[in-house]
Formats: sequence, C-alpha cells, structure tokens
Amino acid sequence: MGKKKIVVFSGAGMSAESGIKTFRDSGGLWEQYNIEEVATPNAWKKNPSLVLDFYNQRRKQILHAKPNEAHYLVADLQNDFDIQVITQNIDDLHERAGSQKVLHLHGEILKSQSTANASLTYPIHTEELKMGDTCELGSQLRPHIVWFGEAVPEMATASRVVEQADIFITIGTSLNVYPAANLIHEAPQHIAKYLIDPGNFNLDYIKNLNFIQATASEGLKILRQKLYELA
Repeated sequence: MGKKKIVVFSGAGMSAESGIKTFRDSGGLWEQYNIEEVATPNAWKKNPSLVLDFYNQRRKQILHAKPNEAHYLVADLQNDFDIQVITQNIDDLHERAGSQKVLHLHGEILKSQSTANASLTYPIHTEELKMGDTCELGSQLRPHIVWFGEAVPEMATASRVVEQADIFITIGTSLNVYPAANLIHEAPQHIAKYLIDPGNFNLDYIKNLNFIQATASEGLKILRQKLYELA
C-alpha cells in the first residue's frame, strides 16, 4: 500500500515565524504601501518603477529570511507521507526547508515574467529587477506574481491535486483569500481536514474540519502525532 497523500495548503502564517509580514498585518498596508499602488495591474500601468521597487524590497527581505521550524516539520513528513504543498506564499522557504513538491498559487518572487507573454518566466539571480530588464521578446520584465484582479493560472492544477488527497491540512491562512480559499471545498468530504492558525474562526460549515488554534510550528507539532496515528 502506498503512502497516504497529504495536501498542505499554506498561507502567510506559515512564513510569519520567519519574519515575513503580510499586508493584513497592518490593516491593508503592506510595509506602508497601499495594495492598490503596488499589487494590481493598474498599479503596474501607472507606476512600474514603484512596483518594481516594492517587490525588490520584498525579495531582499525573503532572500535574507530563513525557513522556520514549521517549514522543516512539513518537509520531514515526506519521509512517511506523499506530501504536496500548495502555497499562497511567494517566498521559497518551503523549498529551502526541503519540500520536494511545491505549487505556488500566487507566483514566486525569485522569478520574473515577460509583459508580452506571461508564460515566459525567468529566475532572478539578484535582489533587484529593474526598468530596462527585458525578456527575449524585448518586453519589460515584471515580477512573476499574481496580482489582485488577475486570474490564478495554477488553480485548476491545485484543484486536481486536492481532489486526490487523503488528508488536507491548511496552515496560516484565514481561508478568506479567493479563489484559493475554495480549495478546501475541493477535498473529498469524507477525509480528515485540519486548520492550524492562531486566529479564531467559525468554520462549522466545513465537514470533518479539525481546528488547531496555534502558530504554524506549534500546531504542526500537535498534528504530527495525530498523523502518525492515522498512518
């Protein structure tokens, strides 16, 4: 019999212990920036230099951050389970901790994409992406990020993965960011589902959901024991 398939769906709370902030930490401001000014297609049209500067700052922060205990706990589960990580986070901390299968729903800050053809993506080997940096078609490069108001290209793939899960674990997300929040409803109704978050939510409408009110690392320590009992 093969390993049980566990889908780990991670949000901002997963990286919070690594010191990476989210715009929700400060009432809609992301490091003092209004989201409408830096994370929408209109923002890019209006002031691409500002958008690049904003993401250059985020990239620098992420490059200097380190995976936290929660990232390593998820990676360690690969020894005994078939683990697929689906993350809303744009950092690479899951990968640096050793997770082998990571699907980024909202893009990756260490990559750029062509403004002429979004399927053309490139690794960013420095901390900065600048005006005048172009793709092979000669078009300006932009951050490989899914901005507010844009479609989420990986949603269909993520849905197919979740449909095959034996266990579904959500870590560090309030399940309020759509369309990603719909993923938990793609999981088979009968399987065990777990939500790890220090917040307080009323999620009684989700069948078979077990809520662990804790930080990512503390919640994973609690859940790890339960998972091995289920294995």
